[in-house]
Amino acid sequence: MITVTVHASKEYDVLIGPKLLEQSGERALQLFKAGKTAVITDDKVDTLYAKTLCDSLEKSGFYVCKKVFPNGEKIKTPENAIEIVDFLAENRFTRSDVVFALGGGTVGDLSGFAASIYLRGIKLVQVPTTLLAAVDSSVGGKTAVNLKAGKNLAGSFYQPDLVLCDTNTLQSLPEGVFRDGCSEVIKYGVIKSRSLFDELKKDIKCNLEEIIGECVRIKSDIVAVDEQDRGVRQLLNFGHTIGHAIERFSNFSVPHGEAVAIGMVASARAAYKKGYCSRDVYEEIYELIKRYRLPVSTDIKAEQLLDPALSDKKREEAYISLVVPEYIGEAVTKKVSVDGLSEFIRLGLNE
Repeated sequence: MITVTVHASKEYDVLIGPKLLEQSGERALQLFKAGKTAVITDDKVDTLYAKTLCDSLEKSGFYVCKKVFPNGEKIKTPENAIEIVDFLAENRFTRSDVVFALGGGTVGDLSGFAASIYLRGIKLVQVPTTLLAAVDSSVGGKTAVNLKAGKNLAGSFYQPDLVLCDTNTLQSLPEGVFRDGCSEVIKYGVIKSRSLFDELKKDIKCNLEEIIGECVRIKSDIVAVDEQDRGVRQLLNFGHTIGHAIERFSNFSVPHGEAVAIGMVASARAAYKKGYCSRDVYEEIYELIKRYRLPVSTDIKAEQLLDPALSDKKREEAYISLVVPEYIGEAVTKKVSVDGLSEFIRLGLNE
């Protein structure tokens, strides 16, 4: 098992290894008194892992309430966040009780946001069951719901008390969902680690636990110096401005990882054309994403993506921060105007 300690406004451990679901009760007892726990999950994860988690918690003396949502990005709404808050209130949860977010990034974001606003903050354990959530959304404290105007526009920075990443849960992932997570792993290699990028040229499943650990360590180091996403943390958004625009324009029919993969290729292509990086950098990113059978292009036109891209939460007044690679393992942010963003998207999508 690998342990990574995140040093943010709240210090907490991320545990990565097999059979952590079975140990969740005893792990929770090391941090909390045996009170009430709310397990928030979706209907797919519920049938696979909720019983194991609930049994372990009950065995350790916790009283368990469970709430199940349908699977999919569309549950990330303000209405569902309030539904969780009402659920906690109806079951008389106090600040000493705990929310367990069991599932992928959607469940983690939604549950984390609800936990942050109930009683102005209740204890939270993230239990990611997808690769994408394990390496990215479960760590760092970003919680959010989507609005009609764009993705993740209502949210809070709210660090969990513990993250339990049971690598056994990743074995049941459909291949497409697993590849979605690989997109975020590739992102970490591009922005911060040449050695991780090169390691991904081998079979990721041969060294999955260590690769997850390395991604979490990279994110932890970034969050430690920029928890509020004002500076270096924006590097974690490589590929996301275009990716989120693709998700929104497609009404979330394009999964997050696939949209980010397209966004990374487009951003690298535009960066090459603008002279921010060499053609070799762009081609290496393109080839690695293609190697993982992730999409590298979209039929959506550049002009169709401009409006949803302008709703990106990284926009400040008339400018938006874009992340571009200079080398593999080193990325920077560039502030561009609305016209600059339009040109960047056009250059990125046109081969």
